[in-house]
Amino acid sequence: MGCLRIAVFCSSRSPELGWCRSTAMGTDVPRTRRRNHLLASLPPSDRAHLEPHLEPVALRIRQRLEWPNRTIPKAYFLEHGLASVMTLSMGERVKVEVAMVGSEGMTGVGLLLGVDRWRVETCMLMEGEGHGIAAEVLRKAMHECPALRSSLLRYAHCFVVQLAQTALANATGSVEQRLARWLLMAHDRIEGDVLAITHEELAVILGVRRAGITTALHQLEAQALVSTSRGKITILDRSGLRERAGGLYGAAEAQYDRLFPGRVNCELQRSAR
Repeated sequence: MGCLRIAVFCSSRSPELGWCRSTAMGTDVPRTRRRNHLLASLPPSDRAHLEPHLEPVALRIRQRLEWPNRTIPKAYFLEHGLASVMTLSMGERVKVEVAMVGSEGMTGVGLLLGVDRWRVETCMLMEGEGHGIAAEVLRKAMHECPALRSSLLRYAHCFVVQLAQTALANATGSVEQRLARWLLMAHDRIEGDVLAITHEELAVILGVRRAGITTALHQLEAQALVSTSRGKITILDRSGLRERAGGLYGAAEAQYDRLFPGRVNCELQRSAR
């Protein structure tokens, strides 16, 4: 299967997460410059080891950033857009999403852990931009600057917590709970309330049958938590979605906030809408 495509339609609202912003739906509104929160959280002395080597990049829908069992050429710090990290079975016949990356973090986490490849495929679901850095340059900077290495390893810890929470959701959650969690996580990282994504694409992401996605969406829509139209899902009620997620959403997000404080509290502002 190739990479999936998710388009985002923006609605007028205040930005809520440190990595969220808003535009007017259907109009050409200049982009607000957003920084990668992980980079912005680094002390200036640590950031100085990376900044000369960061290259601005446009990230296209479906663009692959990592390939399973192939050398990781670069790490990417996203400023806009959404990347999906998927793991694959032997023979690569089955895949399922295990993590997301937005402007809160980076791709290429294997590099932070001292390996040059691992069994994931990272692909852009939503186009955006960010900064790329060559793998060997990142490794050298981490070797030369223990404080930088410590900061990036804290992010790797957050990434592992997200993986663990996804494993918990996949093992214990119903399709409805897992879908509610996924919608919350995607909503955290997008710029509006409307995701353009098909039932089939969600089925691949969650590793379930398409019919299960259709049923779960109907259940969420019946509770006025989302609205759906052909190829689109609109988030209506975050607090309700969080309740339907049954405790499967929030642990990884709280861990990130603890280790990388300073971003706007998304949950509070969304609740105040």
